[in-house]
Amino acid sequence: MGEPTAIGVIGGSGLYGLDGLESVREIRVQTPFGDPSDALVEGWLNGHRLVFLPRHGKQHTLTPSEIPFQANIWALKSVGVDRLISISAVGSMKEHIVPGHFVLVDQFIDRTRGRPTTLFGRGVVVHVPFAEPVCPALRKKLLKAAEAVDVTVHDGGTYLCMEGPQFSTRAESLLHRSWGVDVIGMTNLPEAKLAREAEMSYATVAMATDYDCWHEEEESVEVGAILQVLRTNAEKAKALLVALTALPPGDDTSPMCLTAARTSLLTPPDAIPEGLRRDLDPIFRHFLPPLKGDA
Repeated sequence: MGEPTAIGVIGGSGLYGLDGLESVREIRVQTPFGDPSDALVEGWLNGHRLVFLPRHGKQHTLTPSEIPFQANIWALKSVGVDRLISISAVGSMKEHIVPGHFVLVDQFIDRTRGRPTTLFGRGVVVHVPFAEPVCPALRKKLLKAAEAVDVTVHDGGTYLCMEGPQFSTRAESLLHRSWGVDVIGMTNLPEAKLAREAEMSYATVAMATDYDCWHEEEESVEVGAILQVLRTNAEKAKALLVALTALPPGDDTSPMCLTAARTSLLTPPDAIPEGLRRDLDPIFRHFLPPLKGDA
């Protein structure tokens, strides 16, 4: 018997300072894609196993472009994470999404450049569906949890993921506004794509910290002001996670997410290189027959 399934939480290192989190331990994971951003932190809350990963490292040493997205998703999958919640700071692109508000996004636009976007390739072809990039069941569960938290939550929205680490020019910000996006950030892609390939239910809690630089009556985005809002948002995010684990179990995964790779595999299993089968065992072992000698 392996580890019980877990809810993964990827975001800032302060998120696992939850009241009531028990049996806390660090887990070091080696992956075929190199080291993840940092050690995983496991704990139990309200009967749920939670696994946390600081996206930028505990000391925030990784830029958005340097995040080892493949290693992070592989590591979380390897320890039993099947539901992954992304806690992400974003800029608001809409007047009514005020800094301090949360958005449970349901769509993405990818404006990143040069980031590895798949766990596959190198001898195996998988085309997972991504029309609905956020798990509807997990997002709905988060919306229920938000009702118990003192935070304004917007149900649905489009997250534009830019490369960074620089913030937008005003011309870029106005262009993005013209596309009708709701928030802008630098980290959720290819994270969401890789989570789908790894057969995880994935949802984003986007926490607005500023108005990017489009707002004529607000100052352009500035790190010091962002940090003040971030601290308040982090406490609200922790309360949201506690409320989520207090809800009745179930109804937080979608078959579309949990079967994405197996229903999209084009390469015959016996044509997949053995080394690659072993590298991707956290995914393949759930639906491919074991390799010879592994039965």
